[in-house]
Amino acid sequence: MRIGVYCGSFNPVHKGHIKIVREVLKKDLADKVLIVPTGNYWDKQNLPPVVHRIKMLRYFENDNIMIDDVHNDIQYTYQLFRALREEHPEDQFILIIGRDNIPTFDRWKEYKELLQYDFIIIPREDIDSDDLESLMKGYGKSNYTILPVRNINFSSSFIRQNIDDYEKIRYCTDKRVYNYMKKHVL
Repeated sequence: MRIGVYCGSFNPVHKGHIKIVREVLKKDLADKVLIVPTGNYWDKQNLPPVVHRIKMLRYFENDNIMIDDVHNDIQYTYQLFRALREEHPEDQFILIIGRDNIPTFDRWKEYKELLQYDFIIIPREDIDSDDLESLMKGYGKSNYTILPVRNINFSSSFIRQNIDDYEKIRYCTDKRVYNYMKKHVL
Protein backbone atom coordinates (compact mmCIF):
# COMPACT_ATOMS: atom_id res chain seq x y z
CA MET A 1 0.00 0.00 0.00
CA ARG A 2 1.19 3.53 -0.78
CA ILE A 3 0.90 5.74 2.29
CA GLY A 4 1.48 9.48 2.14
CA VAL A 5 2.92 10.78 5.40
CA TYR A 6 1.98 14.37 6.23
CA CYS A 7 3.67 15.79 9.34
CA GLY A 8 3.14 19.15 10.97
CA SER A 9 1.97 21.01 14.03
CA PHE A 10 -1.62 21.42 12.74
CA ASN A 11 -2.14 24.23 15.25
CA PRO A 12 -4.97 24.15 14.33
CA VAL A 13 -5.81 22.03 11.31
CA HIS A 14 -7.31 24.24 8.59
CA LYS A 15 -9.10 23.76 5.29
CA GLY A 16 -5.81 23.98 3.36
CA HIS A 17 -4.38 20.99 5.23
CA ILE A 18 -7.45 18.91 4.48
CA LYS A 19 -7.59 20.03 0.85
CA ILE A 20 -4.00 18.84 0.42
CA VAL A 21 -4.82 15.42 1.86
CA ARG A 22 -7.94 15.06 -0.26
CA GLU A 23 -6.07 16.07 -3.43
CA VAL A 24 -3.33 13.51 -2.76
CA LEU A 25 -6.03 10.84 -2.60
CA LYS A 26 -8.10 12.20 -5.49
CA LYS A 27 -5.05 12.34 -7.79
CA ASP A 28 -4.19 8.75 -6.74
CA LEU A 29 -0.75 9.76 -5.48
CA ALA A 30 -1.27 7.55 -2.40
CA ASP A 31 -3.78 4.95 -1.30
CA LYS A 32 -4.02 6.43 2.18
CA VAL A 33 -2.65 9.48 3.99
CA LEU A 34 -1.28 9.31 7.52
CA ILE A 35 -1.42 12.69 9.26
CA VAL A 36 1.16 12.94 12.05
CA PRO A 37 0.71 15.93 14.35
CA THR A 38 4.04 16.54 15.99
CA GLY A 39 4.28 16.70 19.75
CA ASN A 40 7.92 17.70 19.94
CA TYR A 41 8.33 20.14 17.09
CA TRP A 42 11.88 21.38 16.88
CA ASP A 43 11.14 24.92 15.66
CA LYS A 44 7.80 25.74 17.29
CA GLN A 45 7.18 26.55 20.91
CA ASN A 46 4.03 26.78 23.03
CA LEU A 47 2.03 24.26 21.03
CA PRO A 48 -1.20 23.06 22.60
CA PRO A 49 -0.92 19.47 23.83
CA VAL A 50 -0.85 17.07 20.90
CA VAL A 51 -3.89 15.26 22.27
CA HIS A 52 -6.02 18.33 21.40
CA ARG A 53 -4.59 18.63 17.90
CA ILE A 54 -5.22 14.92 17.34
CA LYS A 55 -8.85 15.31 18.46
CA MET A 56 -9.37 18.19 16.02
CA LEU A 57 -7.83 16.16 13.19
CA ARG A 58 -10.10 13.20 13.98
CA TYR A 59 -13.03 15.19 12.52
CA PHE A 60 -11.51 14.41 9.11
CA GLU A 61 -10.52 10.78 9.67
CA ASN A 62 -12.02 8.13 7.41
CA ASP A 63 -10.96 4.90 5.69
CA ASN A 64 -8.30 6.75 3.67
CA ILE A 65 -7.27 9.50 6.08
CA MET A 66 -5.57 8.17 9.20
CA ILE A 67 -4.61 10.29 12.20
CA ASP A 68 -1.49 9.09 13.99
CA ASP A 69 -1.62 9.06 17.78
CA VAL A 70 1.43 6.84 18.31
CA HIS A 71 4.47 8.51 16.73
CA ASN A 72 3.81 12.09 17.79
CA ASP A 73 6.85 12.46 20.02
CA ILE A 74 9.36 11.32 17.44
CA GLN A 75 11.59 14.31 16.97
CA TYR A 76 12.85 13.92 13.40
CA THR A 77 11.21 12.84 10.16
CA TYR A 78 13.84 10.21 9.36
CA GLN A 79 13.12 8.57 12.75
CA LEU A 80 9.41 8.51 11.94
CA PHE A 81 10.03 6.87 8.57
CA ARG A 82 12.32 4.29 10.16
CA ALA A 83 9.62 3.41 12.68
CA LEU A 84 6.90 3.21 10.05
CA ARG A 85 9.01 1.05 7.75
CA GLU A 86 9.87 -1.29 10.62
CA GLU A 87 6.23 -1.59 11.67
CA HIS A 88 4.88 -1.94 8.11
CA PRO A 89 7.66 -3.29 5.86
CA GLU A 90 5.18 -4.20 3.12
CA ASP A 91 4.01 -0.59 2.65
CA GLN A 92 5.54 2.18 0.56
CA PHE A 93 5.82 5.49 2.41
CA ILE A 94 5.76 8.84 0.61
CA LEU A 95 6.81 12.10 2.23
CA ILE A 96 4.30 14.92 1.76
CA ILE A 97 6.42 18.05 2.06
CA GLY A 98 5.87 21.77 1.57
CA ARG A 99 7.71 23.48 -1.29
CA ASP A 100 9.12 25.95 1.24
CA ASN A 101 11.13 23.12 2.86
CA ILE A 102 13.01 22.12 -0.29
CA PRO A 103 15.74 24.82 -0.30
CA THR A 104 16.81 23.86 3.23
CA PHE A 105 16.07 20.14 3.04
CA ASP A 106 19.78 19.35 3.21
CA ARG A 107 19.75 20.75 6.77
CA TRP A 108 17.24 18.10 7.94
CA LYS A 109 18.70 15.36 10.12
CA GLU A 110 19.64 12.37 7.99
CA TYR A 111 18.10 14.01 4.92
CA LYS A 112 19.95 11.64 2.58
CA GLU A 113 18.08 8.74 4.12
CA LEU A 114 14.78 10.50 3.36
CA LEU A 115 15.77 11.04 -0.27
CA GLN A 116 15.12 7.35 -0.94
CA TYR A 117 11.38 7.93 -0.47
CA ASP A 118 9.07 9.42 -3.07
CA PHE A 119 8.02 13.00 -2.34
CA ILE A 120 4.72 14.75 -2.93
CA ILE A 121 5.58 18.44 -2.93
CA ILE A 122 2.93 20.95 -1.86
CA PRO A 123 3.29 24.09 -3.99
CA ARG A 124 3.26 27.55 -2.49
CA GLU A 125 1.88 30.46 -4.47
CA ASP A 126 4.18 32.90 -2.66
CA ILE A 127 7.36 30.95 -3.49
CA ASP A 128 8.95 30.90 -6.94
CA SER A 129 8.95 27.34 -8.26
CA ASP A 130 11.27 27.92 -11.22
CA ASP A 131 14.26 26.62 -9.33
CA LEU A 132 12.55 23.51 -7.90
CA GLU A 133 13.78 21.22 -10.65
CA SER A 134 17.31 22.51 -10.16
CA LEU A 135 17.12 21.98 -6.39
CA MET A 136 15.82 18.45 -6.84
CA LYS A 137 18.57 17.65 -9.34
CA GLY A 138 21.06 18.95 -6.79
CA TYR A 139 19.74 16.39 -4.33
CA GLY A 140 19.96 13.73 -7.04
CA LYS A 141 16.21 13.29 -6.72
CA SER A 142 13.79 12.54 -9.53
CA ASN A 143 11.13 10.56 -7.63
CA TYR A 144 8.82 13.42 -6.72
CA THR A 145 5.47 14.81 -7.78
CA ILE A 146 4.28 18.38 -7.43
CA LEU A 147 0.74 18.24 -6.09
CA PRO A 148 -1.59 20.02 -8.52
CA VAL A 149 -3.53 22.03 -5.94
CA ARG A 150 -4.41 25.72 -5.66
CA ASN A 151 -5.84 28.07 -3.07
CA ILE A 152 -4.34 26.43 -0.02
CA ASN A 153 -2.67 29.49 1.48
CA PHE A 154 -4.49 29.41 4.79
CA SER A 155 -2.72 30.23 8.01
CA SER A 156 -3.05 28.51 11.37
CA SER A 157 -1.56 31.59 13.03
CA PHE A 158 -4.25 33.78 11.39
CA ILE A 159 -6.90 31.46 12.84
CA ARG A 160 -5.34 31.63 16.30
CA GLN A 161 -5.03 35.43 16.13
CA ASN A 162 -8.69 35.82 15.15
CA ILE A 163 -10.25 33.04 17.20
CA ASP A 164 -12.74 35.46 18.77
CA ASP A 165 -14.24 36.37 15.37
CA TYR A 166 -15.53 33.28 13.57
CA GLU A 167 -16.85 35.35 10.66
CA LYS A 168 -13.30 36.49 9.96
CA ILE A 169 -11.86 32.93 9.88
CA ARG A 170 -14.79 30.83 8.65
CA TYR A 171 -13.33 30.57 5.12
CA CYS A 172 -10.24 28.83 6.44
CA THR A 173 -11.38 26.68 9.34
CA ASP A 174 -14.04 24.09 10.02
CA LYS A 175 -16.73 25.07 12.54
CA ARG A 176 -16.05 21.89 14.57
CA VAL A 177 -12.36 22.84 14.88
CA TYR A 178 -13.32 26.37 15.86
CA ASN A 179 -15.72 25.12 18.54
CA TYR A 180 -13.15 22.64 19.86
CA MET A 181 -10.50 25.34 20.11
CA LYS A 182 -12.81 27.72 21.93
CA LYS A 183 -13.83 25.02 24.41
CA HIS A 184 -10.60 23.08 25.02
CA VAL A 185 -7.52 24.88 23.76
CA LEU A 186 -7.94 28.55 24.66
